[in-house]
Parts: sequence; structure tokens; C-alpha cells
Amino acid sequence: MMRNIFSTIKGDKAIWAISALLAVFSFIPIYSASSNLAYLYGDGSTFQYLVNHFLYMFLGLVLMYCVHRVPYHYFKGLSLIFVPLIVLLLLYTLSQGIIIDGANASRWIRIPILNKTFQTSALAAVVLLAYVAKYMARMKDREYGFKETILPLWVPVGLILMLILPANFSTTAILFVMVFLLVFIGGYPLKYLGIIMAAGLLALTLFVLTAKAFPDLFPNRVDTWISRVESFTDGSDTEADYQIEKAKIAIASGGVAGVGIGKSVQRNFLPQSSSDFIYAIIVEEMGLIGGLGVMLLYLMLFFRIIVVATKAGTVYGRLLTIGVGLPIVFQALINMGVAVELFPVTGQTLPLISSGGTSIWMTCLSLGIILSVSAKRQAEVRQLEKEEEDKQENPLEVLSEAI
Repeated sequence: MMRNIFSTIKGDKAIWAISALLAVFSFIPIYSASSNLAYLYGDGSTFQYLVNHFLYMFLGLVLMYCVHRVPYHYFKGLSLIFVPLIVLLLLYTLSQGIIIDGANASRWIRIPILNKTFQTSALAAVVLLAYVAKYMARMKDREYGFKETILPLWVPVGLILMLILPANFSTTAILFVMVFLLVFIGGYPLKYLGIIMAAGLLALTLFVLTAKAFPDLFPNRVDTWISRVESFTDGSDTEADYQIEKAKIAIASGGVAGVGIGKSVQRNFLPQSSSDFIYAIIVEEMGLIGGLGVMLLYLMLFFRIIVVATKAGTVYGRLLTIGVGLPIVFQALINMGVAVELFPVTGQTLPLISSGGTSIWMTCLSLGIILSVSAKRQAEVRQLEKEEEDKQENPLEVLSEAI
């Protein structure tokens, strides 16, 4: 049974191996870092959190397997279909009007059957990047003006970003950067990119000024963003600053070899020890060795993504791989950078390691798409090799065809 399953696994074996290593490794910090949640909201046992993480990871790997079996050119049509659905889903999410501590927290919807929450912006990011890859592949080597791209390209991008922005600035910023990078790689003219950059900054400025001038007009998180930036720049006493200080203490306590698995102290003080700041707990328990090991895995994943993109047989395959693959590594580096105070607190999780179903599922979805591109290329290479072998075995037939 297992042999049959493994025989159907296609695509880049290194990506499969790295994903499996990260998935298996994640159970160690999750089991340890969930203790504060267990004492605050449970009976002190982290076993239930471990079970939940197992279910999330199992469903994620099943999703990854199923998606990698789908020919990647199907994602062209699927992205086109899903863009309007994503807009409706984001509108519904935003309309819930969930407020936590006076700020907009309308990021999640509840899945009825599973009774679990799902962050719609994460799915929107994958769909939008797949859509942009499709559009740029279609426009490759064509001459076009800026006006021609506004409606089919920038209107969907702008609409989705505007619907994510009020509740989640960091995701909006990362998605904007990834779209910008993707269209640049796709050959979008630099002079047009300058216009888009200026328009994006202008829209963000107007949003912030409107939110500050009319604070009761619509729920937003502008004050939260500002306080986090101020905390990062001047060290003011805020909740974000408290989390950073505890994360830095955890990292400093880890030293080279760490205090030992399950022996973290700061997990009891970090509010997001199993999600946003799980990297700090990893370094505290496993030291610099564990922290660098995790970073190395993400860098290896980045390298393999570039290899798959380079070898992709089509422009769309190349852009699709870059579009859905780079955000995984980018998000991981941001999460680790926040833990060591290179960036302000963003709320970005560590892909395939942090707790939370949405992050795991969307990472697995993206990896499945990349593996689909890789599997197609491998099939093409095998076909070429088979044809070469046939020619060597039947030289007379080849000669007759030539005559």
C-alpha cells in the first residue's frame, strides 16, 4: 500500500524531503511551545494541541499530494475562476466586523463542518499570484501599453489588496512586493512599475490619513501598525515590545546548544510562542545549531524552487513557481527576522512549523503547485530519453525516415 503511494509521488524529490523534514520537526517546538496556551485555556496538557497540529499537517500533506497530481496548466483557468470568488470571500470576511481591543480582526471565517477558522487572505495570496503569473505569461514578448493592463491586471490586484489591508497590513505588504517582483520578472516595463509603486504608496497614505481623520468610519488596525513601528524604532513600552524582549531573552538563553528540548522558560511568557515567535523557542531549546539548521532548510527550499523555475518548460510554469514559491521563503525569513528584532512585529507565521491550519494548508497548496510544475518537466525529460533510446535501438528506422 505505502509502496504504491510512494510510486505515485512525482516532482522534485528534494522539495518533498525538505517539506517532510520541516513537518516532522515542527512537532517538537509545537509540543513544547503550546504549554502557555494549555495552562491559560486548558487543563495544562499540550497533547490536544499536538493532536490538532497533526490533523492540520496530515490534511496539508494530503492537499499537497493531490495538488501535485494536477497538471499545472489547469491552474490558469482555476485562477481566473477563483479571483471573483476570492473577492466575494474577502468581502464576507471583512463584513463580519470582528473587533478585538478596538482594532479590526476580521481575518478569519469559520469552516462549518470542521468547526475551524480559516484565514481568507492566505488563500487570496496564492490565487492572486497564480492569476498574475497567468497574465504575465500571456503577455510575454508582446508589446502593450499601460492602459491595456489596468483592467485585467491591476484592478484585481488592487481590489484584493484593498480588501486585505484593513485587517492585515503585513500580508498586504508582502503580497504587493511579491506581485511587484513577479511582474518585474515577467518583463513588465520599468516605467509602468514606477507608476504602480507611486499609486500603491498614494493609496496606502490616503487610507492611513482617512483612518486617522475619521476613526469611527470603518474598523481598521492603523493604530496597531503605528504603535508597532514606533515600538521598533524608539523602544516604547508596548505589547509588541514586550514580545520582542521575551523573544530576545529566549534567543540569548539558548546559546550554542540550547537549554534542551522541552526546557524553554520564555514559552510561559510569550503570548504567541507556538505561532509568531516559535523560532525564538526553537533557538532557546536547540540553540544556535537548531536555529541555523531551520534557516538552512528554508534556504535549501529557496534553492530548489529556483531550480524548478529555471527548468520549467514554459514561461507560465516558471512564473507560477516563482509566484507561489518565493512567498514561503520570504515569510520564513520575516518571521525569523522579527524574532531577532530585524523587523517590526508582523504576525507572520513560520511556514510548516508554526501552529495554525491556514498557514500549513496554504504552504502545502503552494508546494503542491511547484511540484506539479516539476513533475511535468520530469515527464518531458523521460519522454525525450525514451525517444533517444528508441532511436539507438532502431537505427535503420531512423535512417529510413531521414531518407
